Amino acid sequence: MRAMLPTQFQPQQFLVSAVRIFLISLIIWYLYCLFTPPGSGNVVHDISFPPGSGIRTLAQQLKKEKIIRSSRHFVLVARLRGSTQQLKAGEYRLNDGMTPDQILHKLVSGDVDYRKFTLPEGYSIYQAAELLEQKGYFKKAAFLAKCRDSAALKQFGITGMSTEGYLYPATYNLSRTEREEQLIEQMIKQFDRKYAELPVTAAESTGKTFDRRQIVTLASMIEKEAVSPEEKPLISSVFHNRLKIGMPLQSDPTAVYGVRAFSGTVSKSDILRPSPYNTYLIKGLPPGPIGNPGVGALQAAQHPSKTEYLYFVARQDGTHQFSRTLEEHNRAVVKYLRNH
Repeated sequence: MRAMLPTQFQPQQFLVSAVRIFLISLIIWYLYCLFTPPGSGNVVHDISFPPGSGIRTLAQQLKKEKIIRSSRHFVLVARLRGSTQQLKAGEYRLNDGMTPDQILHKLVSGDVDYRKFTLPEGYSIYQAAELLEQKGYFKKAAFLAKCRDSAALKQFGITGMSTEGYLYPATYNLSRTEREEQLIEQMIKQFDRKYAELPVTAAESTGKTFDRRQIVTLASMIEKEAVSPEEKPLISSVFHNRLKIGMPLQSDPTAVYGVRAFSGTVSKSDILRPSPYNTYLIKGLPPGPIGNPGVGALQAAQHPSKTEYLYFVARQDGTHQFSRTLEEHNRAVVKYLRNH
C-alpha cells in the first residue's frame, strides 16, 4: 500500500481565496452600510453644507454627528452614483434613521430644511418682530434694530427711519442660519418686485403726483382700515378726497401707531395723543407708512374709486358705510356704533 503524501501548499490558490473572501466581505459591508441606518432616527442634527464644500468634508461631519457609520462608505456611494457634483448647498435636517441613499437623495434634490414665516398684510415692523420672537426665530429687539439700520436703508433706497412699509407681506423660507438682515433683504426685494409691476402713473384725484413713499404710506393706511379687499379703492377715495380739500385724514390706525397694534377701535385718549403719525392732529399724510401693505392696497392708493365720499364707519360685519356729508356720517355712526 502506497503511503499518502501531505497536500502541497499552493500560495496562488490561497491568494485567490483570500481575495474572494475580502471582496465578499467588502460587498457585505457596502450593502450593510447602504441599506441599514446606524440608528432609529432619534439622533437629529442640522447639517450645514455651504457652497463650495466637498463631499469628504460633508462625510466627516455626518460621521462625527453619528448620522452615518462610515465617511469612506458615504464618499464611495456618492462617487459610484455620480452624486458628488450634484449636491446642493444649504441647511439640512438629517437623522441617524436615514440611509446614505436617502441622505444623498435629499442633498441632490436640494430638499433643504426651511423655517417658514408668514407676514400678514398690514402688519407693522413691531408686529413682525413679535411674530418672529414668538416662533423663536429672532429676538424682537434685534429684528427692530435691523429694520432701523441706516446702512440698510441707504442700500435699498428707503427714505425715513425704518423699513416700515417695504417688508412685503408673504410667506418666506428661512434657513436655520439666516440672520435678521437676510430676511429683511428678502422681504424688501419682494416688495421691489411687486412695486415694479404697478402702473407708473399715480392717481390724479388730489391734483398732484405722489412719490413712492407717499404711495406706500397711503397704502399702509388703506390696508389697516380695510377688511374687505373690494373696499380698498373706496377707502382710498375718501383719503384722496380729503387730501384734495385739505381735510384731516382722521384715520384711526395712525393714532395708535408705535403704541399698540390697531384692533379696530380707538379711544378718545388715543385720538388726543401727540404723535407725528396721528392724522387727527396733523394735516396730510403721516411722515411714513404705519404698516406693510400688500399689492391690493398699493393699487388702491394709486387708483382710488371715483366718489364724493369723505367719511366711512365700520358696520360691524367687516364692511363700511360710506358717506358724502357729515350729517350722513353722523346718522351712520348712530346706526352702526352707538346702538352696539
